[in-house]
Amino acid sequence: MRPWDRYLDDEVRGVIAKARFSRRIGLGKKPCIVAIDCQKYMVGEEGADELWPSSCGASGRANLERGAHLVRSAQQMGIPVFFTLFEVDPNGADIGVYGRKRDLLRSDKWCLAGTEGAELAESFRPSARDIVFVKKKPSGFHGTPLLGYLIDRAIDTVIIVGGATSNCVRATVFDSASYNFRTIVAEDAVFDRIPISHAISLFDMDRQFADVLPVDDILDALRKDHAESGTVARQA
Repeated sequence: MRPWDRYLDDEVRGVIAKARFSRRIGLGKKPCIVAIDCQKYMVGEEGADELWPSSCGASGRANLERGAHLVRSAQQMGIPVFFTLFEVDPNGADIGVYGRKRDLLRSDKWCLAGTEGAELAESFRPSARDIVFVKKKPSGFHGTPLLGYLIDRAIDTVIIVGGATSNCVRATVFDSASYNFRTIVAEDAVFDRIPISHAISLFDMDRQFADVLPVDDILDALRKDHAESGTVARQA
């Protein structure tokens, strides 16, 4: 049972089958993990979600921990990990058109630069080889050095965790696919504030742009590749 199955009827399934959507891309030779906005403001705090205006709640925290497990396992295998941080200047100077759709929230539990909310979640600990960088737009590629990092390391597969599924994850997946990277979304390691947005975004990504797979399946594939090759993509 996939998160989106409840929203599909036989007619829609027929369209998918007829058009031959949802083929598997598979793992390439040099994977990396891109952790999208795994920050405190995204998942709030158990028992205090009312204080965190953008919290994805308990389900977000659970999926965040699955993502942390995938990241730790990848680090142990020497797979590069890139962490994005979404930050807004406290005065709103760099919010851009986003500020026309949403108010600037003057809270230290939102994503204002220099506040607690903008910090990386405690379960995500970059290694000395990992890269952490700030982005100002939904996609991890837009206006950031991510593409250059991937080219430099000859990466061919981008595995994505983080949030929110319907926003920054989705935008990053579209750009990753547009740059012709094999793209994999960790189904139980991405999260959203709105369940239907989460489910349908996963469906759309799996249908045409990425393989949406559980963390355990991704780890099985990575470990198999690691065992067979004896090496994995490592940062230079």
